[in-house]
Amino acid sequence: MPSSAPPVFRFAPSPNGALHLGHAYSALVNQQICAAIDGTCLLRLEDIDQTRCTPELAQQMLDDLTWLGIDWHGEPRRQSEHFADYRRALQKLRADGLIYPAFMSRGDIRRMLAQEVDASPDENWPRDPDGSPHYPGDERNWSLDQQQAMLSKNQKHSWRLNMAAALQLVPDQLYWREFEESDPAQSRNIPAKPELWGDVVLARSDTPTSYHLAVTVDDALQEVTHVVRGRDLYHATSVHRLLQVLLDLPAPRYHHHDLVIGPDGRKLSKSNGDVSLRALRRNGVDPANIAQHFTFAA
Repeated sequence: MPSSAPPVFRFAPSPNGALHLGHAYSALVNQQICAAIDGTCLLRLEDIDQTRCTPELAQQMLDDLTWLGIDWHGEPRRQSEHFADYRRALQKLRADGLIYPAFMSRGDIRRMLAQEVDASPDENWPRDPDGSPHYPGDERNWSLDQQQAMLSKNQKHSWRLNMAAALQLVPDQLYWREFEESDPAQSRNIPAKPELWGDVVLARSDTPTSYHLAVTVDDALQEVTHVVRGRDLYHATSVHRLLQVLLDLPAPRYHHHDLVIGPDGRKLSKSNGDVSLRALRRNGVDPANIAQHFTFAA
């Protein structure tokens, strides 16, 4: 990333549920750091899941952010309108022989692991930082004719990165630049370890992208220079740095902020029904005092 590049930030929520205090904190940190260095903040709606992400939820999200006082530049980028961008990236990876179609479902994986290990898979099979077992299938070794024969049957599949092949194409030391909220001009090298993720999913037969691929492509196309997001995505940055190298894309700097937690000590979640910004609005909470509701992990 050239040092002369204008600072460009982005806040990128997914409209698959109501925004909660964790989203509010991330949006406010983005806006605060962006303003401190005279940057521009963009809004991206990560709505590749067109079943769970709805126009109604997207509009509610925009209303919540406006109530919170979050400003953004231009129109939001909606990932569902840019599937062609992700297909092009996927095609490049396929042409380079770096992805393969994988046909095992999660149930298939569980059954295979139960047969392959002597004890609990939790103890005997590598898992990625999110806790999912590494993909155990052998499709990565299939010939193109074998792959095409299976694809012609229109079976559900995912497109997985051949991690071993990908790592052959990167420098011996892959890292990202992590900066502190208090001094965005200063940053340090963080070693990237994409191998911890195994053959990560980059797309599925019914969706031409995954979070990892879409966010990497979008950050490059939107010329994002500073990515500010929660520490729950810290390890995912290793995958994104690898994809940036494979796709010849620029690398932004990163800041992974603390997570807001709920009364049970876990990070806030849409799926857990944690207190939403919409509920706070209805209860008359002043957005200027929203910070008093934040609780962070020790």
